[in-house]
Amino acid sequence: MRSLQLFGDRDLRLTEIDPPPPPAAGEVQIRVRAVGLNYLDVWGFRGMAFAKRKMPQAAGVEAAGEVVAVGEGVSRFREGDTVTMYGAETCGHCKACREGRDNLCENVAGIMGFHIDGFARELINRPERLVIKAPKGVSFEDAACAPIGFGTVQHMLFDNAKLEPGESILVHAGGSGIGTAAILMAKAIGCTVYTTVGDDEKGAKAKALGADFVVNYKTERFEGEVRQLTKRKGVDVVFEHVGADTWNGSLLCLKRGGRLVTCGATSGPSTTMNLMQLFQQQYRIFGSFGCRIENIAQSLEKMAGGMKPVIDSVFPLEDFEKGLARLEGRKVFGKVIVAF
Repeated sequence: MRSLQLFGDRDLRLTEIDPPPPPAAGEVQIRVRAVGLNYLDVWGFRGMAFAKRKMPQAAGVEAAGEVVAVGEGVSRFREGDTVTMYGAETCGHCKACREGRDNLCENVAGIMGFHIDGFARELINRPERLVIKAPKGVSFEDAACAPIGFGTVQHMLFDNAKLEPGESILVHAGGSGIGTAAILMAKAIGCTVYTTVGDDEKGAKAKALGADFVVNYKTERFEGEVRQLTKRKGVDVVFEHVGADTWNGSLLCLKRGGRLVTCGATSGPSTTMNLMQLFQQQYRIFGSFGCRIENIAQSLEKMAGGMKPVIDSVFPLEDFEKGLARLEGRKVFGKVIVAF
């Protein structure tokens, strides 16, 4: 069967590998139909996995497909179901896993497609507990956006930042996969959405998606614009994933008692911070890593209810390099999908 295999830094090849055996007891065998590309894929491609990896390694941190076989004892799935899969090899028995905090597993073996073999292969066997069924009407391409594109945002906004209807929120990089999802989810509960983008074309698309105010960060200082637009009050929540370049500006955009939630550091992992500002303004800062399995199920329900992920482009498997280049070149608005 075909698989995208990483042989070394910037050496990703479409190759033939052996198919998996029939699913064992408690396993589900899935034919992968769509892989969602993410910056984790770009970092893994560049050799930034921050862990030893056994090469070659199957790429792909996020995917959806169709159940083709089930092992003994599997009761929640049947052949033909559209499903997606949890993207970390969790243990299932530690305290965090038992409590449904899968992203905090104490014995996690790694992130699939980043530290260990990922989803970019035609057939894959997964434990039933790590497979999530999509409601009827959700396409493979949309379902492939659920584990990271939507699940991460669901966890950030509602588990951590506790975003409430009618609040105001600044969404950084509104044209990214998680940025577009954050705009959609915030507008769905009546929030006022401010967003940053890198060019005017993306700004127009963000407006069409529902953003109330758009700031081109390449021509304007976003913190000054947001403070002016909010009459110097600031926003309730900042959705942060850019990192060092925007961190202190993001804090300036918060109102007193505001919340900042962050899941990434694309522009760099280290910054300085004014501690007096932190406690005087009584900011609340939340780190948010991945998502819980329940967040993926919640995301799929939102898709079934009409909240369609923004898909920038779909590339056939043979053109995976074009999709990766589009993502790496920051030319996207929404998600890039590789169709198997």
